[in-house]
Amino acid sequence: VKFNSCGSNKGIRYETNSLDFKVRADGTVYAVHQLQMPSKQMILIVTAWDPQTRDRWEAIARFLVGEKLQHSGHKPKGRKSLSGEGAPPQSDTLLPWRQHQNANGLRRQKRDWVIPPINVPENSRGPFPQQLVRIRSDKDKEIHIRYSITGVGADQPPMEVFSIDPVSGRMYVTRPMDREERASYHLRAHAVDMNGNKVENPIDLYIYVIDMNDNRPEFINQVYNGSVDEGSKPGTYVMTVTANDADDSTTANGMVRYRIVTQTPQSPSQNMFTINSETGDIVTVAAGLDREKVQQYIVIVQATDMEGNLNYGLSNTATAIITVTDVNDNPPEFTTSTYSGEVPENRVEVVVANLTVMDRDQPHSPNWNAIYRIISGDPSGHFTVRTDPVTNEGMVTVVKAVDYEMNRAFMLTVMVSNQAPLASGIQMSFQSTAGVTISVMDVNEAPYFPTNHKLIRLEEGVPTGTVLTTFSAVDPDRFMQQAVRYSKLSDPANWLNINATNGQITTAAVLDRESDYIKNNVYEATFLAADNGIPPASGTGTLQIYLIDINDNAPELLPKEAQICEKPNLNVINITAADADIDPNVGPFVFELPSVPSAVRKNWTITRLNGDYAQLSLRIMYLEAGVYDVPIIVTDSGNPPLYNTSVIKVKVCPCDENGDCTTIGAVAAAGLGTGAIIAILICIIILLTMVLLFVVWMKRREKERHTKQLLIDPEDDVRDNILKYDEEGGGEEDQDYDLSQLQQPETMDHVLNKAPGVRRVDERPIGAEPQYPIRPVIPHPGDIGDFINEGLRAADNDPTAPPYDSLLVFDYEGSGSTAGSVSSLNSSSSGDQDYDYLNDWGPRFKKLADMYGGGDED
Repeated sequence: VKFNSCGSNKGIRYETNSLDFKVRADGTVYAVHQLQMPSKQMILIVTAWDPQTRDRWEAIARFLVGEKLQHSGHKPKGRKSLSGEGAPPQSDTLLPWRQHQNANGLRRQKRDWVIPPINVPENSRGPFPQQLVRIRSDKDKEIHIRYSITGVGADQPPMEVFSIDPVSGRMYVTRPMDREERASYHLRAHAVDMNGNKVENPIDLYIYVIDMNDNRPEFINQVYNGSVDEGSKPGTYVMTVTANDADDSTTANGMVRYRIVTQTPQSPSQNMFTINSETGDIVTVAAGLDREKVQQYIVIVQATDMEGNLNYGLSNTATAIITVTDVNDNPPEFTTSTYSGEVPENRVEVVVANLTVMDRDQPHSPNWNAIYRIISGDPSGHFTVRTDPVTNEGMVTVVKAVDYEMNRAFMLTVMVSNQAPLASGIQMSFQSTAGVTISVMDVNEAPYFPTNHKLIRLEEGVPTGTVLTTFSAVDPDRFMQQAVRYSKLSDPANWLNINATNGQITTAAVLDRESDYIKNNVYEATFLAADNGIPPASGTGTLQIYLIDINDNAPELLPKEAQICEKPNLNVINITAADADIDPNVGPFVFELPSVPSAVRKNWTITRLNGDYAQLSLRIMYLEAGVYDVPIIVTDSGNPPLYNTSVIKVKVCPCDENGDCTTIGAVAAAGLGTGAIIAILICIIILLTMVLLFVVWMKRREKERHTKQLLIDPEDDVRDNILKYDEEGGGEEDQDYDLSQLQQPETMDHVLNKAPGVRRVDERPIGAEPQYPIRPVIPHPGDIGDFINEGLRAADNDPTAPPYDSLLVFDYEGSGSTAGSVSSLNSSSSGDQDYDYLNDWGPRFKKLADMYGGGDED
């Protein structure tokens, strides 16, 4: 065997997995002693290891055993001869159980053989079962032995892949093998006697499935995507494709090699790429990648096993799509060297010109997006160039208004570049700069007031027609011969006039600083200046007039009304003054009483407190209650001073001990006499009495209405029923009423004990009729007595109630009645019955009393 460690092989040691073979330092494999080879093929695992690094490497060596003639009588030492007629060839029989016999005839057990692996090729065509090997023990000459195998493939899934003849020990494979499904099997061979007793120890059998090239390489992906920058140098890595082969990778069956079959397009060369046959790495092999010419390559890659042998190997293909990515190798270039445009003066955010450029790089990428910059011709910054994100054009835009009278034209130099810097070695094109000529158009500009707002100062009260100032405007259109005319735009008080041709301001009325149109002593008016251009233009100006105060307003006394006690030294009235002017035309004020009429100074006096306040009080010891008009002269401190005589109404009234006016005193102070006050009080008392009586009457009427409604419900009124149906005769049993309400109460004491004068005059006396016995106590609802009493009281107080609505003493004539039978009565007149009591029933029974109470007269 040959080993190469990619360096010095010094110190490398070799060993095998068999004690019968060793490896010399030069890699020669030799047998340690004479061997009897049991099969035609033998596999050794040779290991190379470094004692210093402890690294290990393994390789498999397969040996084919050839036949060798032996001299007669020469037999291997320590081996038992294999004899017997009909025995299979030596190479087909394994003797896994070895025994030796010493000189004394005693046998001594030796270690078991290590059985070499059994190799079975996959995809065998049979016939099946196909014999693999025969296993036998040398004890089979002495006793009958039964052989069996166990393990995966025998008695474990997958079941019955292998079988063994229990008598002869021949082991078979029952079906084709697939190394990709399972590469090896580990079985154990057993030998027992006819009684099932173990004769030999179990022997391990290793069965390896020999690989056949029955699987094509399979790419992980059918389509691979990669990219490479345009202009890349040869040898630039692009991408990696990978194919896997299910066959044994340690053999040529699984060793895959790659190659490029086709390249589309074949420009600028048919071999722009190459592939590493072992790793699958695709790299560039030629220069000239240009995205602007070829943006994408389609490469067909083939993977072949058997180390790429196209005659014997199996192949498969995949597609590699290689995209050439853009780099900024094309500077933007203007489509023309000069551009022009025009703009009206005093306009902003107006696009003057569109600058078109051409860039062959990938659109809408940093290598294509244009950036514009003005490098000369606009020192004041009137223009900027913005990029259209869709078309990549440059839009020259006005950002600062231009003036025709200052600049009639601009000559700009614009340079264009990309967002991304140019690739290494690429120079800026001379076509990346262009000139832009911009003409300014003159338009009619509005006149303007140079001093806006204009402030002037003057005293208030100047006479009408006074010239205040000249408020003139300037027309900026110096190259147009235009006239400017003036007019008022805002004059709140209508105090001013303006000359239409020269802008002279005059007063139209007297200016008053104390007017409501004045704010902080300033009056403000707005004027309009318009030219006669086409179209006409106008401008506005504001004139502010600061009015200086003069003493033109006399002071006013405050307060206008006050109250004081009729006796002095109890309280005083504090007075002050208000002046519409401002300092120094206001306080300190002088307060004094006029000499006429003389009663003013006789009754009142003024005491000065300070420059703005004074006190008014009584001079005499007593002043009758009432309202008095007290004139007071107030003088300000202006130059010249102004004075005003103001009247204060003072209410003089009686006061209590605290100095406060009493109620009567306040009324008296209002000017009413004692008689008038008494009359008013009497009227108030009478009015309150009438209101109280009316309320009591309404309450009583409401209560009576409620009581009457409670006693007789319209739906249950028996009188209504009788009147409605006009039926005579019949008893109470004919009506569907709850007659239990008329049952006799438990006691009649509340009726018999009624106080005199309460009973109605038309009510039959209860106590004078002993022939009506009192009913026995009968159960009844608990509140029936209260209900009847309430109805009785209502009937007694109602003079309009008919007699049958009264609570009469008669009883229910049905079953269980305590009243005697009236069937014995007859309608004939007899002198036995006394009807005089009808006279006691009142005027309602007078007619009946006359009919029956006449007695003998009738």
